[in-house]
Amino acid sequence: MIEQKVIILFLGILFLVTGCSKDEGTYQAIPMYEEGEEFSSGNLGVFSTSSNAFGFEIPGLTFQEQSQFATGNSLFNQSWVSAPASTTARDGLGPTFNARACASCHFKDGRGRPLVTGQNSGGFLMRVSLPNASEIEAPIAVPGYGTQIQDRSNQTIPFEAKVEVSYQTILGTYADGTMYELRKPRYTITNEQFGSLSNVQTSPRIGQQTIGLGLISALPNSEILKFEDEFDSNNDGISGRANYVLNEETQQLEVGRYGWKANAPTLKQQIELAFHGDMGLTTSMFPENDCPSPQLDCQNAPNGGEPEVTDTQLSRVLFYQSTLAVPNRRNVQEESVLRGKQLFNTMNCISCHAINQVTGSSEILPALENVTIRPYSDFLLHDMGEDLADNRPDFKANGREWRTQPLWGLGLISTVNNHTFLLHDGRARNIEEAILWHGGEAENSKDQFINLSAEERQQVLDFLNSL
Repeated sequence: MIEQKVIILFLGILFLVTGCSKDEGTYQAIPMYEEGEEFSSGNLGVFSTSSNAFGFEIPGLTFQEQSQFATGNSLFNQSWVSAPASTTARDGLGPTFNARACASCHFKDGRGRPLVTGQNSGGFLMRVSLPNASEIEAPIAVPGYGTQIQDRSNQTIPFEAKVEVSYQTILGTYADGTMYELRKPRYTITNEQFGSLSNVQTSPRIGQQTIGLGLISALPNSEILKFEDEFDSNNDGISGRANYVLNEETQQLEVGRYGWKANAPTLKQQIELAFHGDMGLTTSMFPENDCPSPQLDCQNAPNGGEPEVTDTQLSRVLFYQSTLAVPNRRNVQEESVLRGKQLFNTMNCISCHAINQVTGSSEILPALENVTIRPYSDFLLHDMGEDLADNRPDFKANGREWRTQPLWGLGLISTVNNHTFLLHDGRARNIEEAILWHGGEAENSKDQFINLSAEERQQVLDFLNSL
């Protein structure tokens, strides 16, 4: 009896010390909670699970900085109108465009939706280009269209073309016999106004959530390049590499860090590209209307100023985008989440979806400096396999490569945007489908996920939804 009591006492102590749980008569250690792991952006995160979770400023802004944030927020959400208009501070839309406001593609600073034929895209666009002779070149514009199809236009101005989509169902089976279903999009360009687009390179895209962009901007190149392993020297099957893209201000090739192909080197350039390409608004960096010959009506349309988005307006939007906070994680000490984290690491997902980078200097705000972040991204290009390939190169990014998407905020997309569509064109209807689309360098990790039990798969999803 005494020996039995000693054994029971020992098991009780073991449970308290290691965090063990009884499972079918055996004791399995619960993976450790790491102190502070819920703070994905150090002390700059916010605790929110509301529908505005992506819309808060980082803590500690001064009254003047809060005013700049509010002004940038207003500009981000405002709808632009065609020129001439009485509201000269927001005219100049188009002449051709994809959206009237930044928030049209990034509703509540979140993600866009995939294309639905016959409806406004709500965050979808189609890139186009001609084949490049060299992998280090920018995409070559298509005569009559440029590098992006503008499917909308001001009155009397012809739109460029329309994009339609249909879906093919793909069936698969987990190792335990559970069936799953994926949907593969097929895009068709119709109503071309300036020549056929049947033989051009295309790349469908949806808008990404815009949290944490200032922290990414403050990352030194070394914090991105430290994950590079272009020739897979450690033989783990992962060979990420940086994209080197043209900085329009310096006219030098620099490390890309924004966009689905890491094709923008600075946040300022990414914002101006969106104003110009998505809304047809001129900026200091892009002072000419996007009206490639022979779009004469577009070329002759009135403008809303030179440039239409002033440098002051740009600076406010840049400050706003730089200081949007990352929501802190939730449920981080729940057993299922901790076990899911362990499986995520064991499957080597962490090799691309990396953590523990430290920011350096920031031209925007000193508060963004020297912060240890957990974005779950290395911001490098990775071969994602043929099923996700767009076959459209973009500087060093080839047609099978994509920048690793940061996962912070992932579990709140449904709350903020009322959907869970993921990947570059929204084809994945949820996190599980996004994992199952992974290929190329992620093929082995996906196969391991397929071979997990139903309980283990749910644990991985619980972890990802905690981010």
